[in-house]
Amino acid sequence: MTKTRTAGDPDNERIVFTDLTPTRLAQKLAVMKTPASDDLIRQWMDEQNLRLRKIRKVLPGGASPDRDAQFLRIAELIDQYESAGNPYFSVDTKAKEFLGQLFRKGRVRCSKAFEAFDHDFPTWADGVLFPHGIYDPVRNRGHINLGLSRDTTQFACDSLKWYWNRIGQFCYPNADSILLLFDCGGSNAANKYIFKYDLQAVVDSIGIEIRVAHYPSYCSKYNPIERRFFPHVSRACSGMLFDTLETAVDLMRKASTTTGLRTTVNVIRRLYEKGRTITDKTKQYIKSVMIPDDVLPKCNYRLVPQT
Repeated sequence: MTKTRTAGDPDNERIVFTDLTPTRLAQKLAVMKTPASDDLIRQWMDEQNLRLRKIRKVLPGGASPDRDAQFLRIAELIDQYESAGNPYFSVDTKAKEFLGQLFRKGRVRCSKAFEAFDHDFPTWADGVLFPHGIYDPVRNRGHINLGLSRDTTQFACDSLKWYWNRIGQFCYPNADSILLLFDCGGSNAANKYIFKYDLQAVVDSIGIEIRVAHYPSYCSKYNPIERRFFPHVSRACSGMLFDTLETAVDLMRKASTTTGLRTTVNVIRRLYEKGRTITDKTKQYIKSVMIPDDVLPKCNYRLVPQT
């Protein structure tokens, strides 16, 4: 009835589990001439800490040799920016969403269940959304720019420029530098020169230095936006159809917490080119204007206005 399996932790802890329901266990016990009611079995399971649990995604897929050093550097930079009154933003792209009558996970109280297609074929969608998130830990405010085209470096940088021009500069009017916390991969990957090129264009446009710090490989879950903003956006949209763009925007705007989190949402309708590349000349230009940090320069660097 019950089995054990080695857990994935270093101590090789044994997990006791069963795939039988209390009702099924009661039936088996009755056949064994030791009857017990469903309620009694549920009570016993609670006492033994045998509760319904889902699989935890906690095992690292790899390890970065600079993990500890980079976490220390990020902490130092955050302290510096907070002390100087300069902003730092946690940035990432949330998983894409489909518009239309496609199924979405979660439950919601309603008089009748919403109806969705019986298959989740992307071709049946009315469109696709790429939610690019920017989270301000100091103000506990989150913002999402919804892209309707592709998740590209240019889209990510357009999102950052829009946010600073419409929100950031009014919240930090005296800022002379901005710290951006990114994951190591994705559209803002640390090894993408095209991302640095597009980000330099943002710096030239807003006229303020941007300092970048990338979290180590396999450590994206420690980026504050992943724990303090995106889960609340998912909760606000759980169990609801994204039948229209307006519905998705309204739902995401409702993401909030009792501790003060509030969310703003904007739609970026620009079409983005797929597979953009840069020339060797442009790459050399980025190398000449980028200012590497003294500590782990591949993950930490500054870009300053060139115009």
